[in-house]
Amino acid sequence: MAVYELNNGVISIGVDSHGAELKSLKRTDTQREYMWRGDPKYWGRTSPILFPFVGGVKNREYRTGGKTYSMTQHGFARDMEFELFSRSGDEIWFRLESSQETLQKFPFPFVLKAGYRLEGNQVKVLWQVENPGSGELHFSIGGHPAFNCPIEEDERQEECFVDFGDVEEVVSTGISGEGLAMSCSDVYPLTEGRLALRPNLFDHDALVIENSQTDTAALCRRDGSRYLTVTMDAPLFGIWSPPGKNAPFVCIEPWYGRCDAEDFEGTLEERKWENHIAPGEVWKAEYVIECV
Repeated sequence: MAVYELNNGVISIGVDSHGAELKSLKRTDTQREYMWRGDPKYWGRTSPILFPFVGGVKNREYRTGGKTYSMTQHGFARDMEFELFSRSGDEIWFRLESSQETLQKFPFPFVLKAGYRLEGNQVKVLWQVENPGSGELHFSIGGHPAFNCPIEEDERQEECFVDFGDVEEVVSTGISGEGLAMSCSDVYPLTEGRLALRPNLFDHDALVIENSQTDTAALCRRDGSRYLTVTMDAPLFGIWSPPGKNAPFVCIEPWYGRCDAEDFEGTLEERKWENHIAPGEVWKAEYVIECV
């Protein structure tokens, strides 16, 4: 396990080989830290990669190939050691391959590559999933980066906002106490694209924004100005902070997958938002973090 650093003169990052997790993002001129520090009092992670599941499966089990397997929330990649296999001045890549250990709980060969590229004041988070097997690969993948909020010492989180860009409202899928998607939803009207981070906003878990409602989510100071923006092409994403803890961070989570629905009784292949790769094919995705 080691933390690798990159610096392009504008921003610097630190990435831990354990989970290929982004641990630090700073502006070099101010040394301001944008990533949550991972204090276990609130939440002990910083930016785990969710693979091969995003969210939970109903009753903590899923079915494929006529068999039933157990699976914990968000899969196992976040708790595994990745191999560093490429590094340059402004780009770094890590690799995780299937093994006898992973095949016992997820019966599909895979190669997961996670990369980080610095471009000006932006970090591009890059994913590649390869299918080296002889059958179709079914998986979900997502990001879970946590950002300091508020970013200013004299502000409180409830004075800050999430800016969703040029939309008038966002619709959030309801999440049950068991962490499953419900058939109900909540509509959040926005003021100039912004939603106030009011107390109790996350009392019922994450906001789950499905169906490509927007490609932007930004954290804003109390004056409404953006200090960090996540841009993505993911079909859905989550906004989350631990309920009831007054935690000084907010997660913006691009997802290519989601937890099971309460009434879901199908197989892995039938899960909503699941990704499917034929033998020999490569699946790619990315999202961008910009800090001001």
